[in-house]
Amino acid sequence: MSAPPLLFDRALHRRRLQRAARSYSVAGFLKARAAEDAVERLELIKRDFPLAVDLGARDGAFARALAASPARERVGHLIEADFSQAMLAGRPGLVADEERLPFREASLDLMVSTLSLHWTNDLPGALVQIRRSLKPDGLFLGAILGGSSLTELRQVLIEAESEVRGGAGPRVSPLADALDAAQLLQRAGFALPVSDVDRVSVGYADPLALMADLRRMGETNVLANRPRTPLTRAILARAAALYAERFSRPDGRVVATFDIVAFTGWGPAPDQQPQPRPGPRRRSA
Repeated sequence: MSAPPLLFDRALHRRRLQRAARSYSVAGFLKARAAEDAVERLELIKRDFPLAVDLGARDGAFARALAASPARERVGHLIEADFSQAMLAGRPGLVADEERLPFREASLDLMVSTLSLHWTNDLPGALVQIRRSLKPDGLFLGAILGGSSLTELRQVLIEAESEVRGGAGPRVSPLADALDAAQLLQRAGFALPVSDVDRVSVGYADPLALMADLRRMGETNVLANRPRTPLTRAILARAAALYAERFSRPDGRVVATFDIVAFTGWGPAPDQQPQPRPGPRRRSA
């Protein structure tokens, strides 16, 4: 079997996360939202999870949301794991690569991963590893950025770079949608896979403020085939003008769309029953 294509420069991704750790809390609102949604899903499931892992914990948003929820009584020991040591910020935790999980087979009752798996080169393979780490009837709660995330930025960067340079390279990552996520879970061997999309529209003073937030989140371009030539002032100025022209709100702020694709899957076990789940959320920020 051939190896999956190399989509992302994982070493660069780790460096970007290390840098972002210093300011992540300033722009971690998407992570907090996805973590709160995961906890809401967990609240509907009336069973205990003695051993849990938060994969891609970043600043501990899931642990904080869980601590404020009645579901905390049903989660025993929570291990925070992240690709970046700096993101753990001195908290007890485990440095772990989502592409090479260190957990024993059938050892975990619950795995949560919010807004980190979309940077894996082999997302189906990462999901297989997660499923193998779960005990029979163990629960996986995941979320990735997908769908139409950053569609506005993608459009204006391509057009601006094409105008100025006569061609454009990939500046925004390819992303999965909700249907892809459910199919990926099924392909990875999960039982009872479900997915939905939480679309968030965020207002920014200008596109440069959006780009600054992406740097603080560690969500900037790490595509393996990314252009090695940086965006020039002329390209950025043209992109900002196009953004303001096409994607401004009445209050003058520009809009950035983020789709949080949330999904749930279970480790296969005999006589499993469908579990309740909340519907998708829609909100502007």
